[in-house]
Amino acid sequence: MTTREARSAFEAAYGREPTTVASAPGRVNLVGGHTDYNEGFVLPMAIDRRTAVAVAPRDDGQFRLESADVGAAVAVDDVPAEPLTADDEVWANYPLGVLVDLAAAGRFEPRGLDLLVAGDVPRGAGLSSSAALEVATAAAAYAVDRPGVGTADLPKRDLAEAAWRAETGFVGLDCGIMDQYASALCRVDEVLFLDCRSRETRGVPFGDAGLNVVVVDTRVEHELASSAYNDRVRECEEAVERLDGLLGGVASLRDVDRDAFLAHAADLPGELRRRARHVITENERVEAAVDALESGDVDAVGDCMFESHASLRDDYEVSCGELDTVVELAWETEGVVGARMTGGGFGGSVVALVETDAVDGFRATVDAEYADRAGVDVEPRTFVCSSAEGVRLDSA
Repeated sequence: MTTREARSAFEAAYGREPTTVASAPGRVNLVGGHTDYNEGFVLPMAIDRRTAVAVAPRDDGQFRLESADVGAAVAVDDVPAEPLTADDEVWANYPLGVLVDLAAAGRFEPRGLDLLVAGDVPRGAGLSSSAALEVATAAAAYAVDRPGVGTADLPKRDLAEAAWRAETGFVGLDCGIMDQYASALCRVDEVLFLDCRSRETRGVPFGDAGLNVVVVDTRVEHELASSAYNDRVRECEEAVERLDGLLGGVASLRDVDRDAFLAHAADLPGELRRRARHVITENERVEAAVDALESGDVDAVGDCMFESHASLRDDYEVSCGELDTVVELAWETEGVVGARMTGGGFGGSVVALVETDAVDGFRATVDAEYADRAGVDVEPRTFVCSSAEGVRLDSA
């Protein structure tokens, strides 16, 4: 159990018991790829893989951070004003950025802290291990100075926002709000319909869909992932600028409907036209998937997922051969309702919705055929996920 492991590792590292342990889940995103930073719609689900953060206060102004996951430790004499840059320290920027933000907002007293990270959210698999770490850190830091506070008392939206500001401002990735909100607010047997402009959310029932969520980690991550992500953000901003000049009133691609886009698509350079088309049609797919879930039409949900992947592959160009191979295997396997890449792209994972009787067959097919068809020498990792609760404070 992640919480127990975090407590045990904390005691081994620091020679005392933690006063607070918080945990937050990773996530998959059923539909809504790269729409969050375009103020669009997303449909994530928290998964039963969690990151736990155990903490205890200090009074000497020193911050000691250790990760059981990466096997590294960092000590600083104060909350840093700038991110750490050494290769063996950059992992600590995620929790440190959260502490910086909470301290600035008066939600955390920066007098010193011992902190230990332990979890089972796979890193680099597109399942948002960074957001799980950030949100768990935010909850632990918020609670450490508030004896008796419980999970129900956590200002979850505020903590998600603090975690997002840590990643965009301190770490420096131009991501949207989806991952942090999913890690903070998701609930069991639901997916989260999130409007990334208004921050409005509602839970969409998923537990009765009769489907299993299967994650296939390709165990591949290409070097261009982080730079290409920021490139896509910039390209969308340029498309917004051009469309605003043509249409007026366009603050983000969220403001452009299909008809307006089609009327002016020819006025955009090919690359920007493809980026805009993906975001505009992807927002439609998210809304269609929500309607399908609420009406019990699981086949329509699956169609939205396959269409989403094709758009991410062809128009947004953030897929890769390894991800495409897994989606092709899913398409060919009876009982797989839908599949698409999840996460930023260029490696990572595919999420698939699979009928119960077909789970073993799909996993066996991927295990047997992925490496040869993708032309790689690594074996994929597959696991079945359950929906999970968002951030929580854990008792001993």
